[in-house]
Amino acid sequence: MRSRYTIFGVHVILLAYTLLATLPILLVIMNSFKSRNAIFGSPLSPPNADTFSLIGYTKVLGKSHFVTYLLNSMIVTLGSMGLVLLFGAMAAWALTEYKFRGSTLLALFLSIGIMVPIRLGSVAIVAMMRQSGLNDTLTALVLVYVAQGLPMAIFILSEFIEQIPKDLRDAARCDGVPETRIFFEVIAPLLRPAIATVAVFTMVPVWNDLWFPLILTSSDSTHTITLGVQQFVGQYTTDWNSVLSALSLAILPIVVIYVIFSRQLIAGLTSGAVK
Repeated sequence: MRSRYTIFGVHVILLAYTLLATLPILLVIMNSFKSRNAIFGSPLSPPNADTFSLIGYTKVLGKSHFVTYLLNSMIVTLGSMGLVLLFGAMAAWALTEYKFRGSTLLALFLSIGIMVPIRLGSVAIVAMMRQSGLNDTLTALVLVYVAQGLPMAIFILSEFIEQIPKDLRDAARCDGVPETRIFFEVIAPLLRPAIATVAVFTMVPVWNDLWFPLILTSSDSTHTITLGVQQFVGQYTTDWNSVLSALSLAILPIVVIYVIFSRQLIAGLTSGAVK
């Protein structure tokens, strides 16, 4: 009987947390289809025949560079995620499989990268990008996000690689398989749950980040979607229809990507990819 009450209590807590996490998103999407007066008059009510309006989506899609912002965010997010997964998996394999002088020190250096926020080096990053001629480019954003995501990726993937039986690698070596093929054809397929975990942990902060696009980009052609939404927020007035519509459209790509990786993500979390 106690076990049944425990399970019921756990489900109640999880349900409450789910509502707490999803309710703000639902409110944003719901109010994006309402007129300005309805947003302030009845923010918790769904749109009806009198309050329904698409004026926000009309402004966002027809009178702004929203498509450009969306493409820039997709390029930066997917590019950063791909490089983090590739370099992170390779570095994790090297640190886990090959013991060399300085490997422990290197692992400690990477762990410091997890604890120290990269934003503390914003001034140095801006100066470096200007000296390299990468200011106001998407390349600068990708490089920063790769540096930001690599320590955590290496940590997660290293823990997962250690759980793979060494007999698989030794058997491949006995057959004369080169190390590169062992990694890409034997180890990498077994890392799919962990890779999905790293992918989600990498793409969500990159997609939502406002700080580095704000200090590293200055033109509409390089703005990301989070920075592009700010054009609808003024000092004295805010176009809430456009803001809510832009946020609703910005949510869709990340939700689609998350759904694609969700099964592997759950497998990675439950199999010990994160300790």
